[in-house]
Amino acid sequence: MTKQFEISFGKESLLIETGKLAKQAGGAVTVKYGGTVVLVTATAAEEPKEDIDFTPLLVEFEERFYAAGKIPGGFFKREGRPGQGAILNARLVDRSIRPLFPELFRNDIQVVVTVLSVDETHPPDAISILGASLALGISDIPFDGPLAACRMGLVGDELVINPNLEELSSSKLDMIIAGSQEGITMIEAGAQEVQESQVAQAMMLGYQEIVKAIKAQEDIISQIGKTKREIVIPPYFNDLSSWLEDSYRASIREVITIPEKTEREKETRLLMKKAQEEAMEKFESISLFTMAWERIMGEEVKELILTSERRQDGRTPKEIRPVSCEAGFLPRTHGSSLFTRGQTQALVITTLGASSEEQKVDALQDEEAKRFMLHYNFPPYSTGEVRPMRGPGRREIGHGALAERALECFIPPEEEFPYTIRVVSEILESNGSSSMATVCGGSLSLMDAGVPVRSACAGLSIGLVKSDEKYLLLRDILGSEDHYGEMDFKVAGSRNGITAIQLDVKNKGLSWEILGQALEEAKEGRFYILDIMDKVLDRPRSSVSPYAPRIEILEVDPDRIGALIGPGGKVIKKIVEESGATIDIKDDGKVIVFSRTEEGMNKAINMIRNITQDVEVGQVYLGRVTRVTNFVAFIEIFPGREGLCHISQFSSERGKKVEDFVKVGDDVLVKVTGIDSMGRIALSHKEALGDSDNSEKSNRSKEPRHRSRER
Repeated sequence: MTKQFEISFGKESLLIETGKLAKQAGGAVTVKYGGTVVLVTATAAEEPKEDIDFTPLLVEFEERFYAAGKIPGGFFKREGRPGQGAILNARLVDRSIRPLFPELFRNDIQVVVTVLSVDETHPPDAISILGASLALGISDIPFDGPLAACRMGLVGDELVINPNLEELSSSKLDMIIAGSQEGITMIEAGAQEVQESQVAQAMMLGYQEIVKAIKAQEDIISQIGKTKREIVIPPYFNDLSSWLEDSYRASIREVITIPEKTEREKETRLLMKKAQEEAMEKFESISLFTMAWERIMGEEVKELILTSERRQDGRTPKEIRPVSCEAGFLPRTHGSSLFTRGQTQALVITTLGASSEEQKVDALQDEEAKRFMLHYNFPPYSTGEVRPMRGPGRREIGHGALAERALECFIPPEEEFPYTIRVVSEILESNGSSSMATVCGGSLSLMDAGVPVRSACAGLSIGLVKSDEKYLLLRDILGSEDHYGEMDFKVAGSRNGITAIQLDVKNKGLSWEILGQALEEAKEGRFYILDIMDKVLDRPRSSVSPYAPRIEILEVDPDRIGALIGPGGKVIKKIVEESGATIDIKDDGKVIVFSRTEEGMNKAINMIRNITQDVEVGQVYLGRVTRVTNFVAFIEIFPGREGLCHISQFSSERGKKVEDFVKVGDDVLVKVTGIDSMGRIALSHKEALGDSDNSEKSNRSKEPRHRSRER
């Protein structure tokens, strides 16, 4: 039976509908926000997976072009693999709900968000998180929800709850917050150097709005929610866990204190293998061995830090690993840097290109051209592993988008620096927070390339270990502290403020007070790293690399743009072919020329100036005959500009044809005698030679002076 509900959502309301669509899914809801409609379904497999230590959750975000009244491009005219926007939205949903699944529920879970309709004002991302929570809540899938999400903006000095896309266009902050009744579970934010106090205030206001939406969901679930499945725990699991506690906890406590990562992981694997072999002899099944082992590992890592206030590598909670950086690391790239922090290392390269090389993004709610992009690569050797390399995965796309967001606000506008900019981060070694190493290396690489960024940018990840009585914030977390700790809180920015945030948690939610303290920890750590970066390169290079394309910007009369392009692009194509340059023409008359050689640049500029220069009445030009009729010669006085020279303007002698004076391809001196209201140019060969109307009486030759190209 169809049910409808209404939930307050900032200044507007959400319309929730269940029982009408996708009735065979485990749980299904339709969420309407203005003209934006998403269908969210949640389904779980009947049987659990064997021997895993993670939640087997898969979130799909399906963008349908019909939602925006569009037909997909390409040959097949149908949606293919998810684009970057869909992948990032899927990650938002995944990261929000994942902490709320019970640890021992190991059945495959699939949440599918399908965008059915979208308007130009209401984005679908935050409502998809709420929809996923509600679909799980009314299903039989065990889930410790509900949770909700909202977006926070900063327009002027005012924090705005759930701003629409128009308000976001002028907002200095774009933050999506998700949270449960127990606290915040996910944050994703981009900002324009916003202060920590403003971000903390946004978290607080956003969470207050989330609590209202959670209460509304609880009312809905109480009315239509299904009975939850029982989580069946194998009878041997408690015995296995107790045996590991008694036999191996002490050994685990010893091995986790080995400072060096590679040695620590090697010894841990050997110890785990030994325990598995013993367990196989003692128990009927060890399918949950990994989960039991990881539980003890996590407890011991946290206990070590909380009791001794020392970490696995010997650092104090506030201590950052040794940082080193180099600029200009590669000889022929346009800009490069090598950033190393402990056992995390990023080689970051910047490439400058023509504006025509910008990325065209055909998204549901808008079409945009990206002139700044950052790509993040995470090869398996960076963690000493072997696996197939088949293009970027969701994690790589997400980390690249985070680093791109952190650096984007420092990129100068196109009017000041008309290059397309691509930054690529190659993670050569990883032991925690490689995305923040990408931010640091990316900032140095941009400055090495001569990109006039207004400030350096750095990033740092803050972790958390927590017990019932105590918690500690950790600066610059290791991979193991990320894995076993309560949170991974990445914060990037300059000395003037924050530009990007990403929060993932391992518990059921954190208070905004703890996160506010973490922001201050991140600020101190960020300043420390910026001081080190400044010693290597404290400002952009004064010029771009000699291997980067040259740029010249010409201002031409907008009325001459048509002549420069030519019919069907004929003229501009000819310039590009002959000069080898790349040319970008703006409607306001700005012409941007990119060339990798000085010769090509000069040739392109000369051709453009010849075409776009004004024709002056009374001026003499050396033109070329392009076409002749019986009475008129068409003469190109410079590329793209033709005039007409009547036969009477070659000679006063009667009874002759134009072909008697000139042929196609001849170069002829002509004088501009007039330009009519339609822009047609009248030419005279006689006047160019100084002939007069009574020249018939003179003894000079009546033949025009010209250079035939056939001679």
